[in-house]
Amino acid sequence: THPLPRKGFKLVILDEADAMTQDAQNALRRVIEKFTENTRFCLICNYLSKIIPALQSRCTRFRFGPLTAELMVPRLQHVIQEEGVDVSEDGMKALVTLSSGDMRRALNILQSTSMAFGKVTEENVYTCTGHPLKSDIANILDWMLNQDFSTAYRKIMELKTLKGLALQDILTEIHLFVHRGGERVWLQMILERPNFPLPLTECFLLSTVDFPPSIRIQLLIKLADIEYRLAAGTSEKIQLSSLIAAFQVTRDLVVAEA
Repeated sequence: THPLPRKGFKLVILDEADAMTQDAQNALRRVIEKFTENTRFCLICNYLSKIIPALQSRCTRFRFGPLTAELMVPRLQHVIQEEGVDVSEDGMKALVTLSSGDMRRALNILQSTSMAFGKVTEENVYTCTGHPLKSDIANILDWMLNQDFSTAYRKIMELKTLKGLALQDILTEIHLFVHRGGERVWLQMILERPNFPLPLTECFLLSTVDFPPSIRIQLLIKLADIEYRLAAGTSEKIQLSSLIAAFQVTRDLVVAEA
């Protein structure tokens, strides 16, 4: 006699496990303990910190970084060719940029944009995802730096309402302009000079809001504070006012140093 052959393990895959409540995760822990002899559980999550320690201690961790553009583009091109989707070159760049290395998100955006607009272009991709266009961010920066507070607030609110933009997304894109660089924007500074009876207006072409390092540091700290308050659920209107104020104070500091 000999023992019957043992069947293979069953595999249970739980995607977005970090979205589960703590009670659900505690219940899952008991299920894992009960069926550990014949079942293996694969928990997929974006944030390990949202998984309770009891589950973490029962798992082996595998960390996967976001995909690079070199890996994403060929696969996207394969899907586009097989599905017969009309995608422009700037549309492909927008897919890669907004997906941030997440292939599933890239495919979801591709499908949604194709179904909504027919052709996948940069503008259609940004519109479909509700993400602000670079031209929108350039306009917002121009208003904050060159208009008075009330006018800038009114124009940005009108743009947010018209395109359904979230202040969090606007803040993220503005941070990229301030921190890393991007489009060129015009900053119109009014310098008070004692030799002239009226203020003299001078225009400076800034490459991505190229502030002096000390001023940029203070501005980035203010942007971080605004992002923190937005994450805490505060009013977008109040935080938009704070954002405009931060840039206009920064503008005045640049003028004072000029």
